[in-house]
Amino acid sequence: MTGVTLGFVPESLSVPVICILPSRRTPAGIANTRKFKQIRSSIEEVGLIEPLSVTAVDHQSGHHLLLDGHIRLMVLRELGIVEAPCLVATDDEAYTYNNRINRLATVQEHYMIRRAIDRGVSPERLAKALSVDVSQIIKKVNLLDGICPEAVELLKDRQFSPEVTRAIKKMKPTRQVECVELMVAANNVSVAYAEALLVATPAVRLVDGKKPKRLTGVTQEQMAKMEHEMSNLQEQYKLVEQTYGQDVLNLVLARGFLSKLLENDFILKYLSSHQPDLLREFQLILEITSLDQ
Repeated sequence: MTGVTLGFVPESLSVPVICILPSRRTPAGIANTRKFKQIRSSIEEVGLIEPLSVTAVDHQSGHHLLLDGHIRLMVLRELGIVEAPCLVATDDEAYTYNNRINRLATVQEHYMIRRAIDRGVSPERLAKALSVDVSQIIKKVNLLDGICPEAVELLKDRQFSPEVTRAIKKMKPTRQVECVELMVAANNVSVAYAEALLVATPAVRLVDGKKPKRLTGVTQEQMAKMEHEMSNLQEQYKLVEQTYGQDVLNLVLARGFLSKLLENDFILKYLSSHQPDLLREFQLILEITSLDQ
């Protein structure tokens, strides 16, 4: 098995702010935006949570080029902070860095807030730092209470409302996993979808064994139909999951074969003259990059 090249040096490095050069110009008036004020308030209250991302030091100038965190750097300079923790990239291409990271997911945000509270930061102080109501902090602190580890793993890279887990935690673990799989597969991790799945869940698969109130405007017959369709959808999802790897392999092989086939001028001319519809289908297959298409 070949080793995986790390995009960053594992340990953060404390770098003088004066030695960090922006890689792009920040928009005019950015200091007056809500985002800037929120980041400033957060750094004032609890310090810099997410390190800046920089290139390796230029040994001639002694400077690092900033890859990500331009607003944070502006705030640090405005507050007169001398040094900042930084992650040093193993290459100097900002677009490569941006392709390697995911913006803060809801589960990650939960862990960060829990960690801050465990270190003695009060929910009220966090709420002030993030410019939100303290009730929102409490919801994020309790986000994963009652959610099984398998469902958490499926949600870890997603952004969603805390109300999604409020619906999911009313289900038993196996049902939680099924519903999260459906939401992720549909790319729809929303409150409305979670509540619909909850209502369509049989009572025996709920934590308290009681069916929730039906959705407004949905009849009993429609609810029964929804439950049946959800059951069928789950079965279809499992079947697709089992064959997905083989289907991807078949797609890759088919594209490779067709690519070689259409490189032959004689075959290409023949298909153009005698089977233009078939040729168009072949060309469409060559344009497919994933099964989602």
